Amino acid sequence: AAGPVDDPARALSRIDSRHDRSRVARPRDRARGVSKRVGFELTSPSGGFEMEKSGARGDSGGAMRFSTRAGLDGDKNDKNDDRFPASGSKKYLDHDSDSSDDGSSGNSSADEDEQSWISWFCSLKGNEFFCEVDEEYIQDDFNLSGLSSMVPYYDYALDLILDVESPNDDMLTEQQHELVESAAEMLYGLIHARYILTSRGMVAMLEKYKQCHFGRCPRVYCNNHPCLPVGTSDVFRTATVKIFCPKCEDIYFPRSKYQGNIDGAYYGTTFPHLFLMTYGYLKPQRCATNYVPRIFGFKIREKQLLAESTKSGGPGGRSAGGAEAKEGGKADNAGA
Repeated sequence: AAGPVDDPARALSRIDSRHDRSRVARPRDRARGVSKRVGFELTSPSGGFEMEKSGARGDSGGAMRFSTRAGLDGDKNDKNDDRFPASGSKKYLDHDSDSSDDGSSGNSSADEDEQSWISWFCSLKGNEFFCEVDEEYIQDDFNLSGLSSMVPYYDYALDLILDVESPNDDMLTEQQHELVESAAEMLYGLIHARYILTSRGMVAMLEKYKQCHFGRCPRVYCNNHPCLPVGTSDVFRTATVKIFCPKCEDIYFPRSKYQGNIDGAYYGTTFPHLFLMTYGYLKPQRCATNYVPRIFGFKIREKQLLAESTKSGGPGGRSAGGAEAKEGGKADNAGA
């Protein structure tokens, strides 16, 4: 991993100031990587015991509770057995982490730890246009070629996206941590622009398109047709994302102000057109209906009005008096 940058202000200037860094600030106390979290809780009410197990990533069963109660009145020596604590007391035997107090809290904490950074980022408000990029795609260095020179704190940002605990993470200041979080958003967006052009990325965006996650066309004659995200430039920090309507083949601003602040380079100029070529059955027939302006029910003929204004000396034409004066000047010059 790379060491901390000496000049944080210089790196901060490379991050788009339009993005709210607090919106993507993820608590760093969450587990990263493939961590195992198992705890056992032992209690001995009435000479019995309860064992509670809570698991994090990789435990499909979640929290499990096993209880055994003493059923014989004669077995009273179990209360003084050294293997079990006194009645009402609790003892925790932890492995890699502390156990939760009860099953419900164990489930919630396990769900929180199981959520990856990618899933957490895509679930944020305003990030509905993003799909979840496969970690295998990100781990392939060939797919990330050229991005290390564009993104500050590249190694730290990549470790954050992949939930890898960086060995030099404690060396960063609070300001540098914020820069890493912003750099992770930028890096994920640039990776996302490449991923959605692959077959797996197309499938992920197809599901979101069918569910209208990208919004609908605001044009009346398109009848709320679903749209696709598109960028007007492939260069970062050039323009924000727009939505492309396949029916009228025009672009519009997203309705949400959060979505409108996303950089257009995170989707690129190619995606919607390649998407419609890949799934040709989704391309609708071009809308041929246009709005016709009317005055008291009559159509406005712009060509006719322009011709009449030209004859009357309106804008774009010349008056009859000016034409006669010009012709008279020409005759005088010929006589001379």
